[in-house]
Amino acid sequence: MTTNELTRRTAVDVLGGDPDDATLRRFLHGLPGVDAVGLEQRAAGLGTRSIKTTSKAWALDTIIKLIDLTTLEGADTPGKVRSLVAKAKNPDAADPTTPKVAAVCVYGDMVGDAVTALGALHGDPDEGLISVAAVATAFPSGRSSLEIKLADTAEAVAAGADEIDMVIDRGAFLSGRYGLVFDQIARVKKACRREDGSYASLKVILETGELNTYDNIKRASWLGILAGGDFIKTSTGKVQPAATLPTTLLMLETVRDWHRATGEKIGVKPAGGIRSSKDAIKYLVTVAETVGEEWLQPHLFRFGASSLLNDVLLQRQKLTTGHYSGPDYVTID
Repeated sequence: MTTNELTRRTAVDVLGGDPDDATLRRFLHGLPGVDAVGLEQRAAGLGTRSIKTTSKAWALDTIIKLIDLTTLEGADTPGKVRSLVAKAKNPDAADPTTPKVAAVCVYGDMVGDAVTALGALHGDPDEGLISVAAVATAFPSGRSSLEIKLADTAEAVAAGADEIDMVIDRGAFLSGRYGLVFDQIARVKKACRREDGSYASLKVILETGELNTYDNIKRASWLGILAGGDFIKTSTGKVQPAATLPTTLLMLETVRDWHRATGEKIGVKPAGGIRSSKDAIKYLVTVAETVGEEWLQPHLFRFGASSLLNDVLLQRQKLTTGHYSGPDYVTID
């Protein structure tokens, strides 16, 4: 049985019927509503947890291991991607004990450059290597035909992408065309298939800043998982607000409920706006308290970030030497 056949069977089992508009609407709108005040209070409480100095060293290294180091600008060049990869491989040239990041995230046409630059270090981050993630499906807007989205995905996978970060059609979702959104995610998942029969991991970007309500974010999270997403991701980083602690908590609770219902573990990736190690540690605490510390590994949790790594390196160096280095200690991104 193929991955897509398994996905469809699981969706049918959970939904109690085929994933058409009517069945999906009945299921998604039958989910318990989100208590916004309670959610935000819980997130705020988790955000106040303090950790000991010994735990902080572990937390900083864990954050680095979970980062998707990202460049997604129209002015990206092969040289910029090579520089990004060099930093991913060796984040702190002055400290060889510094962990490598989980992945580099680039546009699809830059995948080949990233793969070449990684060389022998290209591979599974759970094994200490570095993956290549590619944004696809007309990122960040998602406004193109399905054919173009599928070609965009297949091209990136063929070039060596290990992970695909796709955007959902927010217009279709907000107008209640849930079957269309489900079908597009499932079709993109199918396009992630490699020649050897394995699949690139699929991260489904909800763009929570455009979904307006927590109830919508919860429904979109369930929809992304039902359709075969390996991860659900908050944002493209191009829309504000991007990642927030309450939104990520809500998505983690959805992942927890899915695991309880099916036994399957789905990843979560907050992306956009997480710039300080202090904030990133709040996310680690939220993950540990909501789904458990077993989720704090690259195939189940990621930070989508460009500048977060610099702050973590400065904090890490402060723990080692007792003082902060100057602004030239880290590279400018």
